[in-house]
Amino acid sequence: MNLTYLRYELLRTIRNRRFFIFSLGFPLVFFYLIAGSNKNQQLGGIPFATYYLAGMASFGTMMAMVSNGARIAGERSVGWNRQLRLTPMTPRSYFRAKVASSYMMALISLALLFIAGLTMGVQLTVPHVLHMLGLVIVGLIPFAALGILIGHKFTPDSIGPVLGGGVSVLAFIGGAWGPVGGTHGFMHGVSQATPTYWLVQAGHTLVGGKAWTGSGWLVIAAWTVVLTVLAARAYQRDTKRV
Repeated sequence: MNLTYLRYELLRTIRNRRFFIFSLGFPLVFFYLIAGSNKNQQLGGIPFATYYLAGMASFGTMMAMVSNGARIAGERSVGWNRQLRLTPMTPRSYFRAKVASSYMMALISLALLFIAGLTMGVQLTVPHVLHMLGLVIVGLIPFAALGILIGHKFTPDSIGPVLGGGVSVLAFIGGAWGPVGGTHGFMHGVSQATPTYWLVQAGHTLVGGKAWTGSGWLVIAAWTVVLTVLAARAYQRDTKRV
């Protein structure tokens, strides 16, 4: 039952054209528009397209993970979740399938951005790509929980602005579109306290950036615990409704 539902969830994700285009298209459009118009520029001695690819990789994977909330909200609106609760499938299996489909979308988004980067002359090395991939997989865990949380808190009509605005704010504060607050100060501290900042830092390992410090692992772990607890409570409250 669990494997059957997981396979169904992955296939349904791929066949949902609107969701597919929304999750994967925006990062590619942003990358080509901004990196293309600054193709001959450099930032800190690094070609702009290469630097911007790292930021968009973080934004694209984050968008793919959190967008799963829109699908959960849609399923709730038509009573699909209630139907699933009549089956032998456990909540853990349900969430596992949701997280797996989110990761699939995130990895597809990452692959498409890498291909886009190559078309713009970005030089990618296997060690840097693997290093980045490992950190990104870990850094996306709290965003998987966030997607589940908002999917059980908002309706299909209200979740669009929450996703678009929320992801944009997180991306801005985390530095996906450029450093926030310089290297010191209050805003820099706020930025470092978000999981987005460390997801962006994971993206920067693609261009030779440093790996996470102990603070980075602690921030990701703390946000993962908090958002997982909140997502579980939202799910439990939702299942108690008649």
